[in-house]
Amino acid sequence: MPDRRTEAGQTLPPDAGEAPIGRRTDDSVAVLTLRHRPYNLLDAAFGGQIVEALHWAWAQDARVVIIESGLRHFSAGADLDAMLAAATDGNGVLGWRLPDVLRAFDELPIPIVASVRGVCVGGGLEVALACDLIVAGESARLGSVEASVGLHPLMGAIQRITQRAGAARAKEMAMLGRRYDARTMERWGIVNRVVADERLSAVTMALARELAAGPTVAHAATKKLVSIAVDQGVRAADEAMSRIQEPILRSADFRAGVDASHRDGPGTARFRGC
Repeated sequence: MPDRRTEAGQTLPPDAGEAPIGRRTDDSVAVLTLRHRPYNLLDAAFGGQIVEALHWAWAQDARVVIIESGLRHFSAGADLDAMLAAATDGNGVLGWRLPDVLRAFDELPIPIVASVRGVCVGGGLEVALACDLIVAGESARLGSVEASVGLHPLMGAIQRITQRAGAARAKEMAMLGRRYDARTMERWGIVNRVVADERLSAVTMALARELAAGPTVAHAATKKLVSIAVDQGVRAADEAMSRIQEPILRSADFRAGVDASHRDGPGTARFRGC
C-alpha cells in the first residue's frame, strides 16, 4: 500500500457529482459507495477505480473500510459486452488485471467490510468475497451466476468459496449458477451475518466502529497471517508468526492494553492503532 498522506484525497458526500465511487469518512471509518449506474457492472476501469478508492481510504488514516452500494443492488456482475470485446481482442486473454484488484483488498492492512443489499452476483459477489467480512440484508440474493453465460467466476469466487464453504459448495455455486438467499449464505459460512434490510447500514457501521476501536496493528497482522495460511498452509503460517507478530509486540496498543487490563480490567483499553 502507499504511504498514508493525510492531505491526500478529498472526502466527498455520497451524492457529490457523478463519481462512480462515493468517498466519505465517518470518524476513522472510510465508506466507499459504489454507484456506477445502472447496476455497478464491473469492467477494467471500474476495477481500477475500486483499487484507487482503497488507496484513498488508507491515505485518510482510516482504520476500517466499508464497501456499500448507493444503488438498489450491490452489483449485477460484470459488463458482459465489455468483457466479450476485451476477450475477443485479446484472443481469450481478458487483460483486466483482476488479480491486481484482489491484491489491493488483501494487502490493505485494515479490515474491509462489505455491506450487501439486493442482487450481488458474479463479479459483485467476488468484490464482496474479497472483503474481510460480509454483512448482508435479509433480501440480498447472492450467487456465482457466470455459468448462465458460458463462463465460470473469473475474479476469485471459486477459490474463496472453497476456503469459506468447501469444495463441494464452490462447485455447486459455480456450476449451477443459481442465486441464493442471504440466510443460506450465512449458514454456509460465506456471509458473516444477516440483518433486516432497514438495519443494514446501521449494523455495518456499528461493526466497523468496533473494528476501528480495536488494535488495528494486530488486525493488520491477522489479515497477513490468514493470507499466508490460505495461500501456503498452516505450517508456513506457523513459521511466519514470529516475524508478523513483531509489530504487535512493539506497538503502543499492546502496552495500552496491558496497562488498562491491570488498571480497569480486560476490555477497557483505548487503542490508537500504533
